[in-house]
Amino acid sequence: MFKKRVRLGDMPEPAFKSKPPLSALWLLLRINALHSWRRLVSIRSQSRLLTTIIALFVSGYLVLAFELFYHGMEFVAKFPGLGSVLMERLFYTLFAFLFALLLLSNLIISYTNLFRNRETSFLLTLPIHTQDIFRWKFIESVILSSWAFLFLISPLLAAFGLVRGVAWHFYPFTVFLIGLFVILPGVFGSALAIAIGRHLDRKSFQVVLLVLALALLAFVAFWWKTNPVDDDLLDKRTLEALDRLLAKTRFTMFPFLPSYWLSTSVLQWAEGIVNGSLFFALVLLSHTLFFGGIALTRFGSLFYDTASAVQSRGSDGRRFKSSAQANGGAGAGILERLFDKMSFLTPDVRALAVKDMRMFWRDTTQWGQSVMFFGLLGAYVINLRNFTHQLTSPFWVNAVAFLNLGACAFNLASVTTRFVFPQFSLEGRRLWIIGMAPMGLDCVVKTKFWLAGILSLFITLALVTLSCYLLNMPWSDVVFFGAVVTVMTFALNGLAVGLGVLFPNLKETNPNKIVSGFGGTLCFVLSSIYIITSLSLLVMGGGGFHGHLVWAFLCIVLFVILSFFIGWVPLKLALARVRTFEA
Repeated sequence: MFKKRVRLGDMPEPAFKSKPPLSALWLLLRINALHSWRRLVSIRSQSRLLTTIIALFVSGYLVLAFELFYHGMEFVAKFPGLGSVLMERLFYTLFAFLFALLLLSNLIISYTNLFRNRETSFLLTLPIHTQDIFRWKFIESVILSSWAFLFLISPLLAAFGLVRGVAWHFYPFTVFLIGLFVILPGVFGSALAIAIGRHLDRKSFQVVLLVLALALLAFVAFWWKTNPVDDDLLDKRTLEALDRLLAKTRFTMFPFLPSYWLSTSVLQWAEGIVNGSLFFALVLLSHTLFFGGIALTRFGSLFYDTASAVQSRGSDGRRFKSSAQANGGAGAGILERLFDKMSFLTPDVRALAVKDMRMFWRDTTQWGQSVMFFGLLGAYVINLRNFTHQLTSPFWVNAVAFLNLGACAFNLASVTTRFVFPQFSLEGRRLWIIGMAPMGLDCVVKTKFWLAGILSLFITLALVTLSCYLLNMPWSDVVFFGAVVTVMTFALNGLAVGLGVLFPNLKETNPNKIVSGFGGTLCFVLSSIYIITSLSLLVMGGGGFHGHLVWAFLCIVLFVILSFFIGWVPLKLALARVRTFEA
């Protein structure tokens, strides 16, 4: 009747022991790696033709970049007594600027991943340590911001090794150094993202940022005044000109820059100076371990406090406008009053345009990257005035003009792929609400196309016109290049909007992940092919290399036809699909 008591020590051992639970970080890494692999495998089932096009484009870029880097370095190496000096200075300058770009990219992507990401908000509600969440988001941010950097420098390092005739161990050693190098801007970028997110609403922090920006502008103006451009630099002897040029890039050899440690270690290993190379490699390794260890062990609590502050912060600190004000009353915003002047637009189109512009402005990462893209291009265009007086031949004037057009077009392709392509997907599961509205999804797609096209046209047209003006080109050529960039702007925006509808990702809220999918990759590939083909036609037809009017007219007609199909066909297919679209 009575059950016999069994002591704990008398209980038999189980036939098998349960495995210890996996850490949260390892589980997140495993799940996301498996998800990425399955997405990569599923690409083949979507369209073998599109997959083949992307593979050919990537392979073609690697081969073409390798050939350009190889022949360029081979040409520089032939300079007697100066080849190695010039090549080394190119390395220092390149990696210094790439470090700055990596830092800015990590800042923007880290801010999005940590504080503007739905997955992060969901993970913070789970019984997971905040340090593990930060570690995973840190790894993800470094990968997203560094893959393009690795894709760019891989043919460069391969060409450098072939020109120098290095041994096989140069390549794995360089890969190891690059892996250490990309971690440092990730740490600094995440630290800046946390600092900005935590203190952005404080007046003192805003004043400090403003003072630092003004101080930077003052320093640049002072440096520009004390280091004027020598108009006769190219007319002097070669050694004196090279000495002046090398002096202007001496700041990239500052010994406390991580880019200096990387460049010196790579160059000395290629020259067989193993001890010196290992010294700088250990310097880079020690700093990476030190700052990386701090980030992976101490940033979790800071991240949690900042995320709490960001999520609890009001959008603008003001009360909601009344319906009368929102409809254009006395308290309406600038955008509302501006679009109210456009009586030719229907009220629903005006409301949708205002909504899209407000959403874009509220996302700091999006307009921040836009400023970075066009700011770099604007700085390049403005600096054309420093050497336009040296371009006396019409051949070189036309060559530089078309190079400027190509730079502006590729910059525009990056912007449309990065910002315009994910616009339809960012509507998310709310699309069914818009679909039930009287305006319909086709009107939404058209509005997004015209809004993106007109806004990007203002910037691209201004930059191209300014570059032509600085090159002292006649107004007929200015009109020609302005018309070309106008056609290319609407073609690239039509391609981005169309493919964004044809390849949507309604479950994702992060634009970086939407763009990194199959549709975003295809958009950039087709944009690049279109730009290269268009520039080839225009150079043959109107670049001053051919004087036959019939041939020039034929090339321009082919360019217009190509632009029409590259922009109209995807947009037409997208409009046909949204009429039967189900979110």
